[in-house]
Amino acid sequence: MRRIVCLFAAVLFGGTNLFAVDVQVELPSSPKPKAGQSPQPQQQATPVAQGTSTPPPATTPRATTTPQAANTSPAIPEETPRYRPALLGTGPNSLINRINTQALMAKGQKDGSLMFCCSVRATGELVSAWAYRQTPDSTLLEEELMRRLNGTAFIPAIYNYKTVPVLFFGTLTFSIVNEKPRLRIFANQEAEELKKESDFISPQPFIGKESKFEGLHYPDDTSRVPIQGLVELAMNIDADGNLKDLQIVSENPPLIGFRRAAAEDFRVAKFIPAFRDGKPIECKITLPVCYPPE
Repeated sequence: MRRIVCLFAAVLFGGTNLFAVDVQVELPSSPKPKAGQSPQPQQQATPVAQGTSTPPPATTPRATTTPQAANTSPAIPEETPRYRPALLGTGPNSLINRINTQALMAKGQKDGSLMFCCSVRATGELVSAWAYRQTPDSTLLEEELMRRLNGTAFIPAIYNYKTVPVLFFGTLTFSIVNEKPRLRIFANQEAEELKKESDFISPQPFIGKESKFEGLHYPDDTSRVPIQGLVELAMNIDADGNLKDLQIVSENPPLIGFRRAAAEDFRVAKFIPAFRDGKPIECKITLPVCYPPE
């Protein structure tokens, strides 16, 4: 039995040189939810990162709740949306307001970026997090991110009017502009969306009664020395979060079991759909999924 990287079941019930392949994964059929049941989320103010000269772009849909302190369960309003991804929020416990950009600049952090993934409880609390695809000389940025994630409160995800645990995929960028630090946190890992700083949130796989997704499982058939694996998945997900198509594009390192692990983890997954400008949409994405060693 494979080791579980993200202990989602317990939560619910308690450079890049890639080996290119193109594998079609057969997906099980699933019933379509009823149409016309996705009310549009309301608008949320854009957070201003500490130490930045300009506010960051709206990288989250307009939420209907505000984040609470960690270890509490945010209240769900009467007009709960059918779908909502996990959001960074704007309160004092939001990640965007916890990262010390002035200290990063003082320590010598230059332009850098990295991708990260978080498992988030149905209460908005963080279970675990890991970083990958770091640019050179981004060690200080990664250390600050991981330090500040401890105690960060997310606005919880919603599927069919109920809060659910999810995987949150994000990208963090840091730069010095006119001798001032500029921090951006995006809720997606799409190159074109990041380049345009779009108001786009990628789909988030969730665990719940309506999903067979059980988290990421580190393969047992890897080498005896723990290594990090990265698998790129090309997915087509409709506006109701149904996985319509899945292809494994690449794995790194190859032939160690990460490709098979990703296929088994995601072929039956259900998602909070992607959001653009505050509305759920169908999308095609290429998602890099990281399997960190235990």
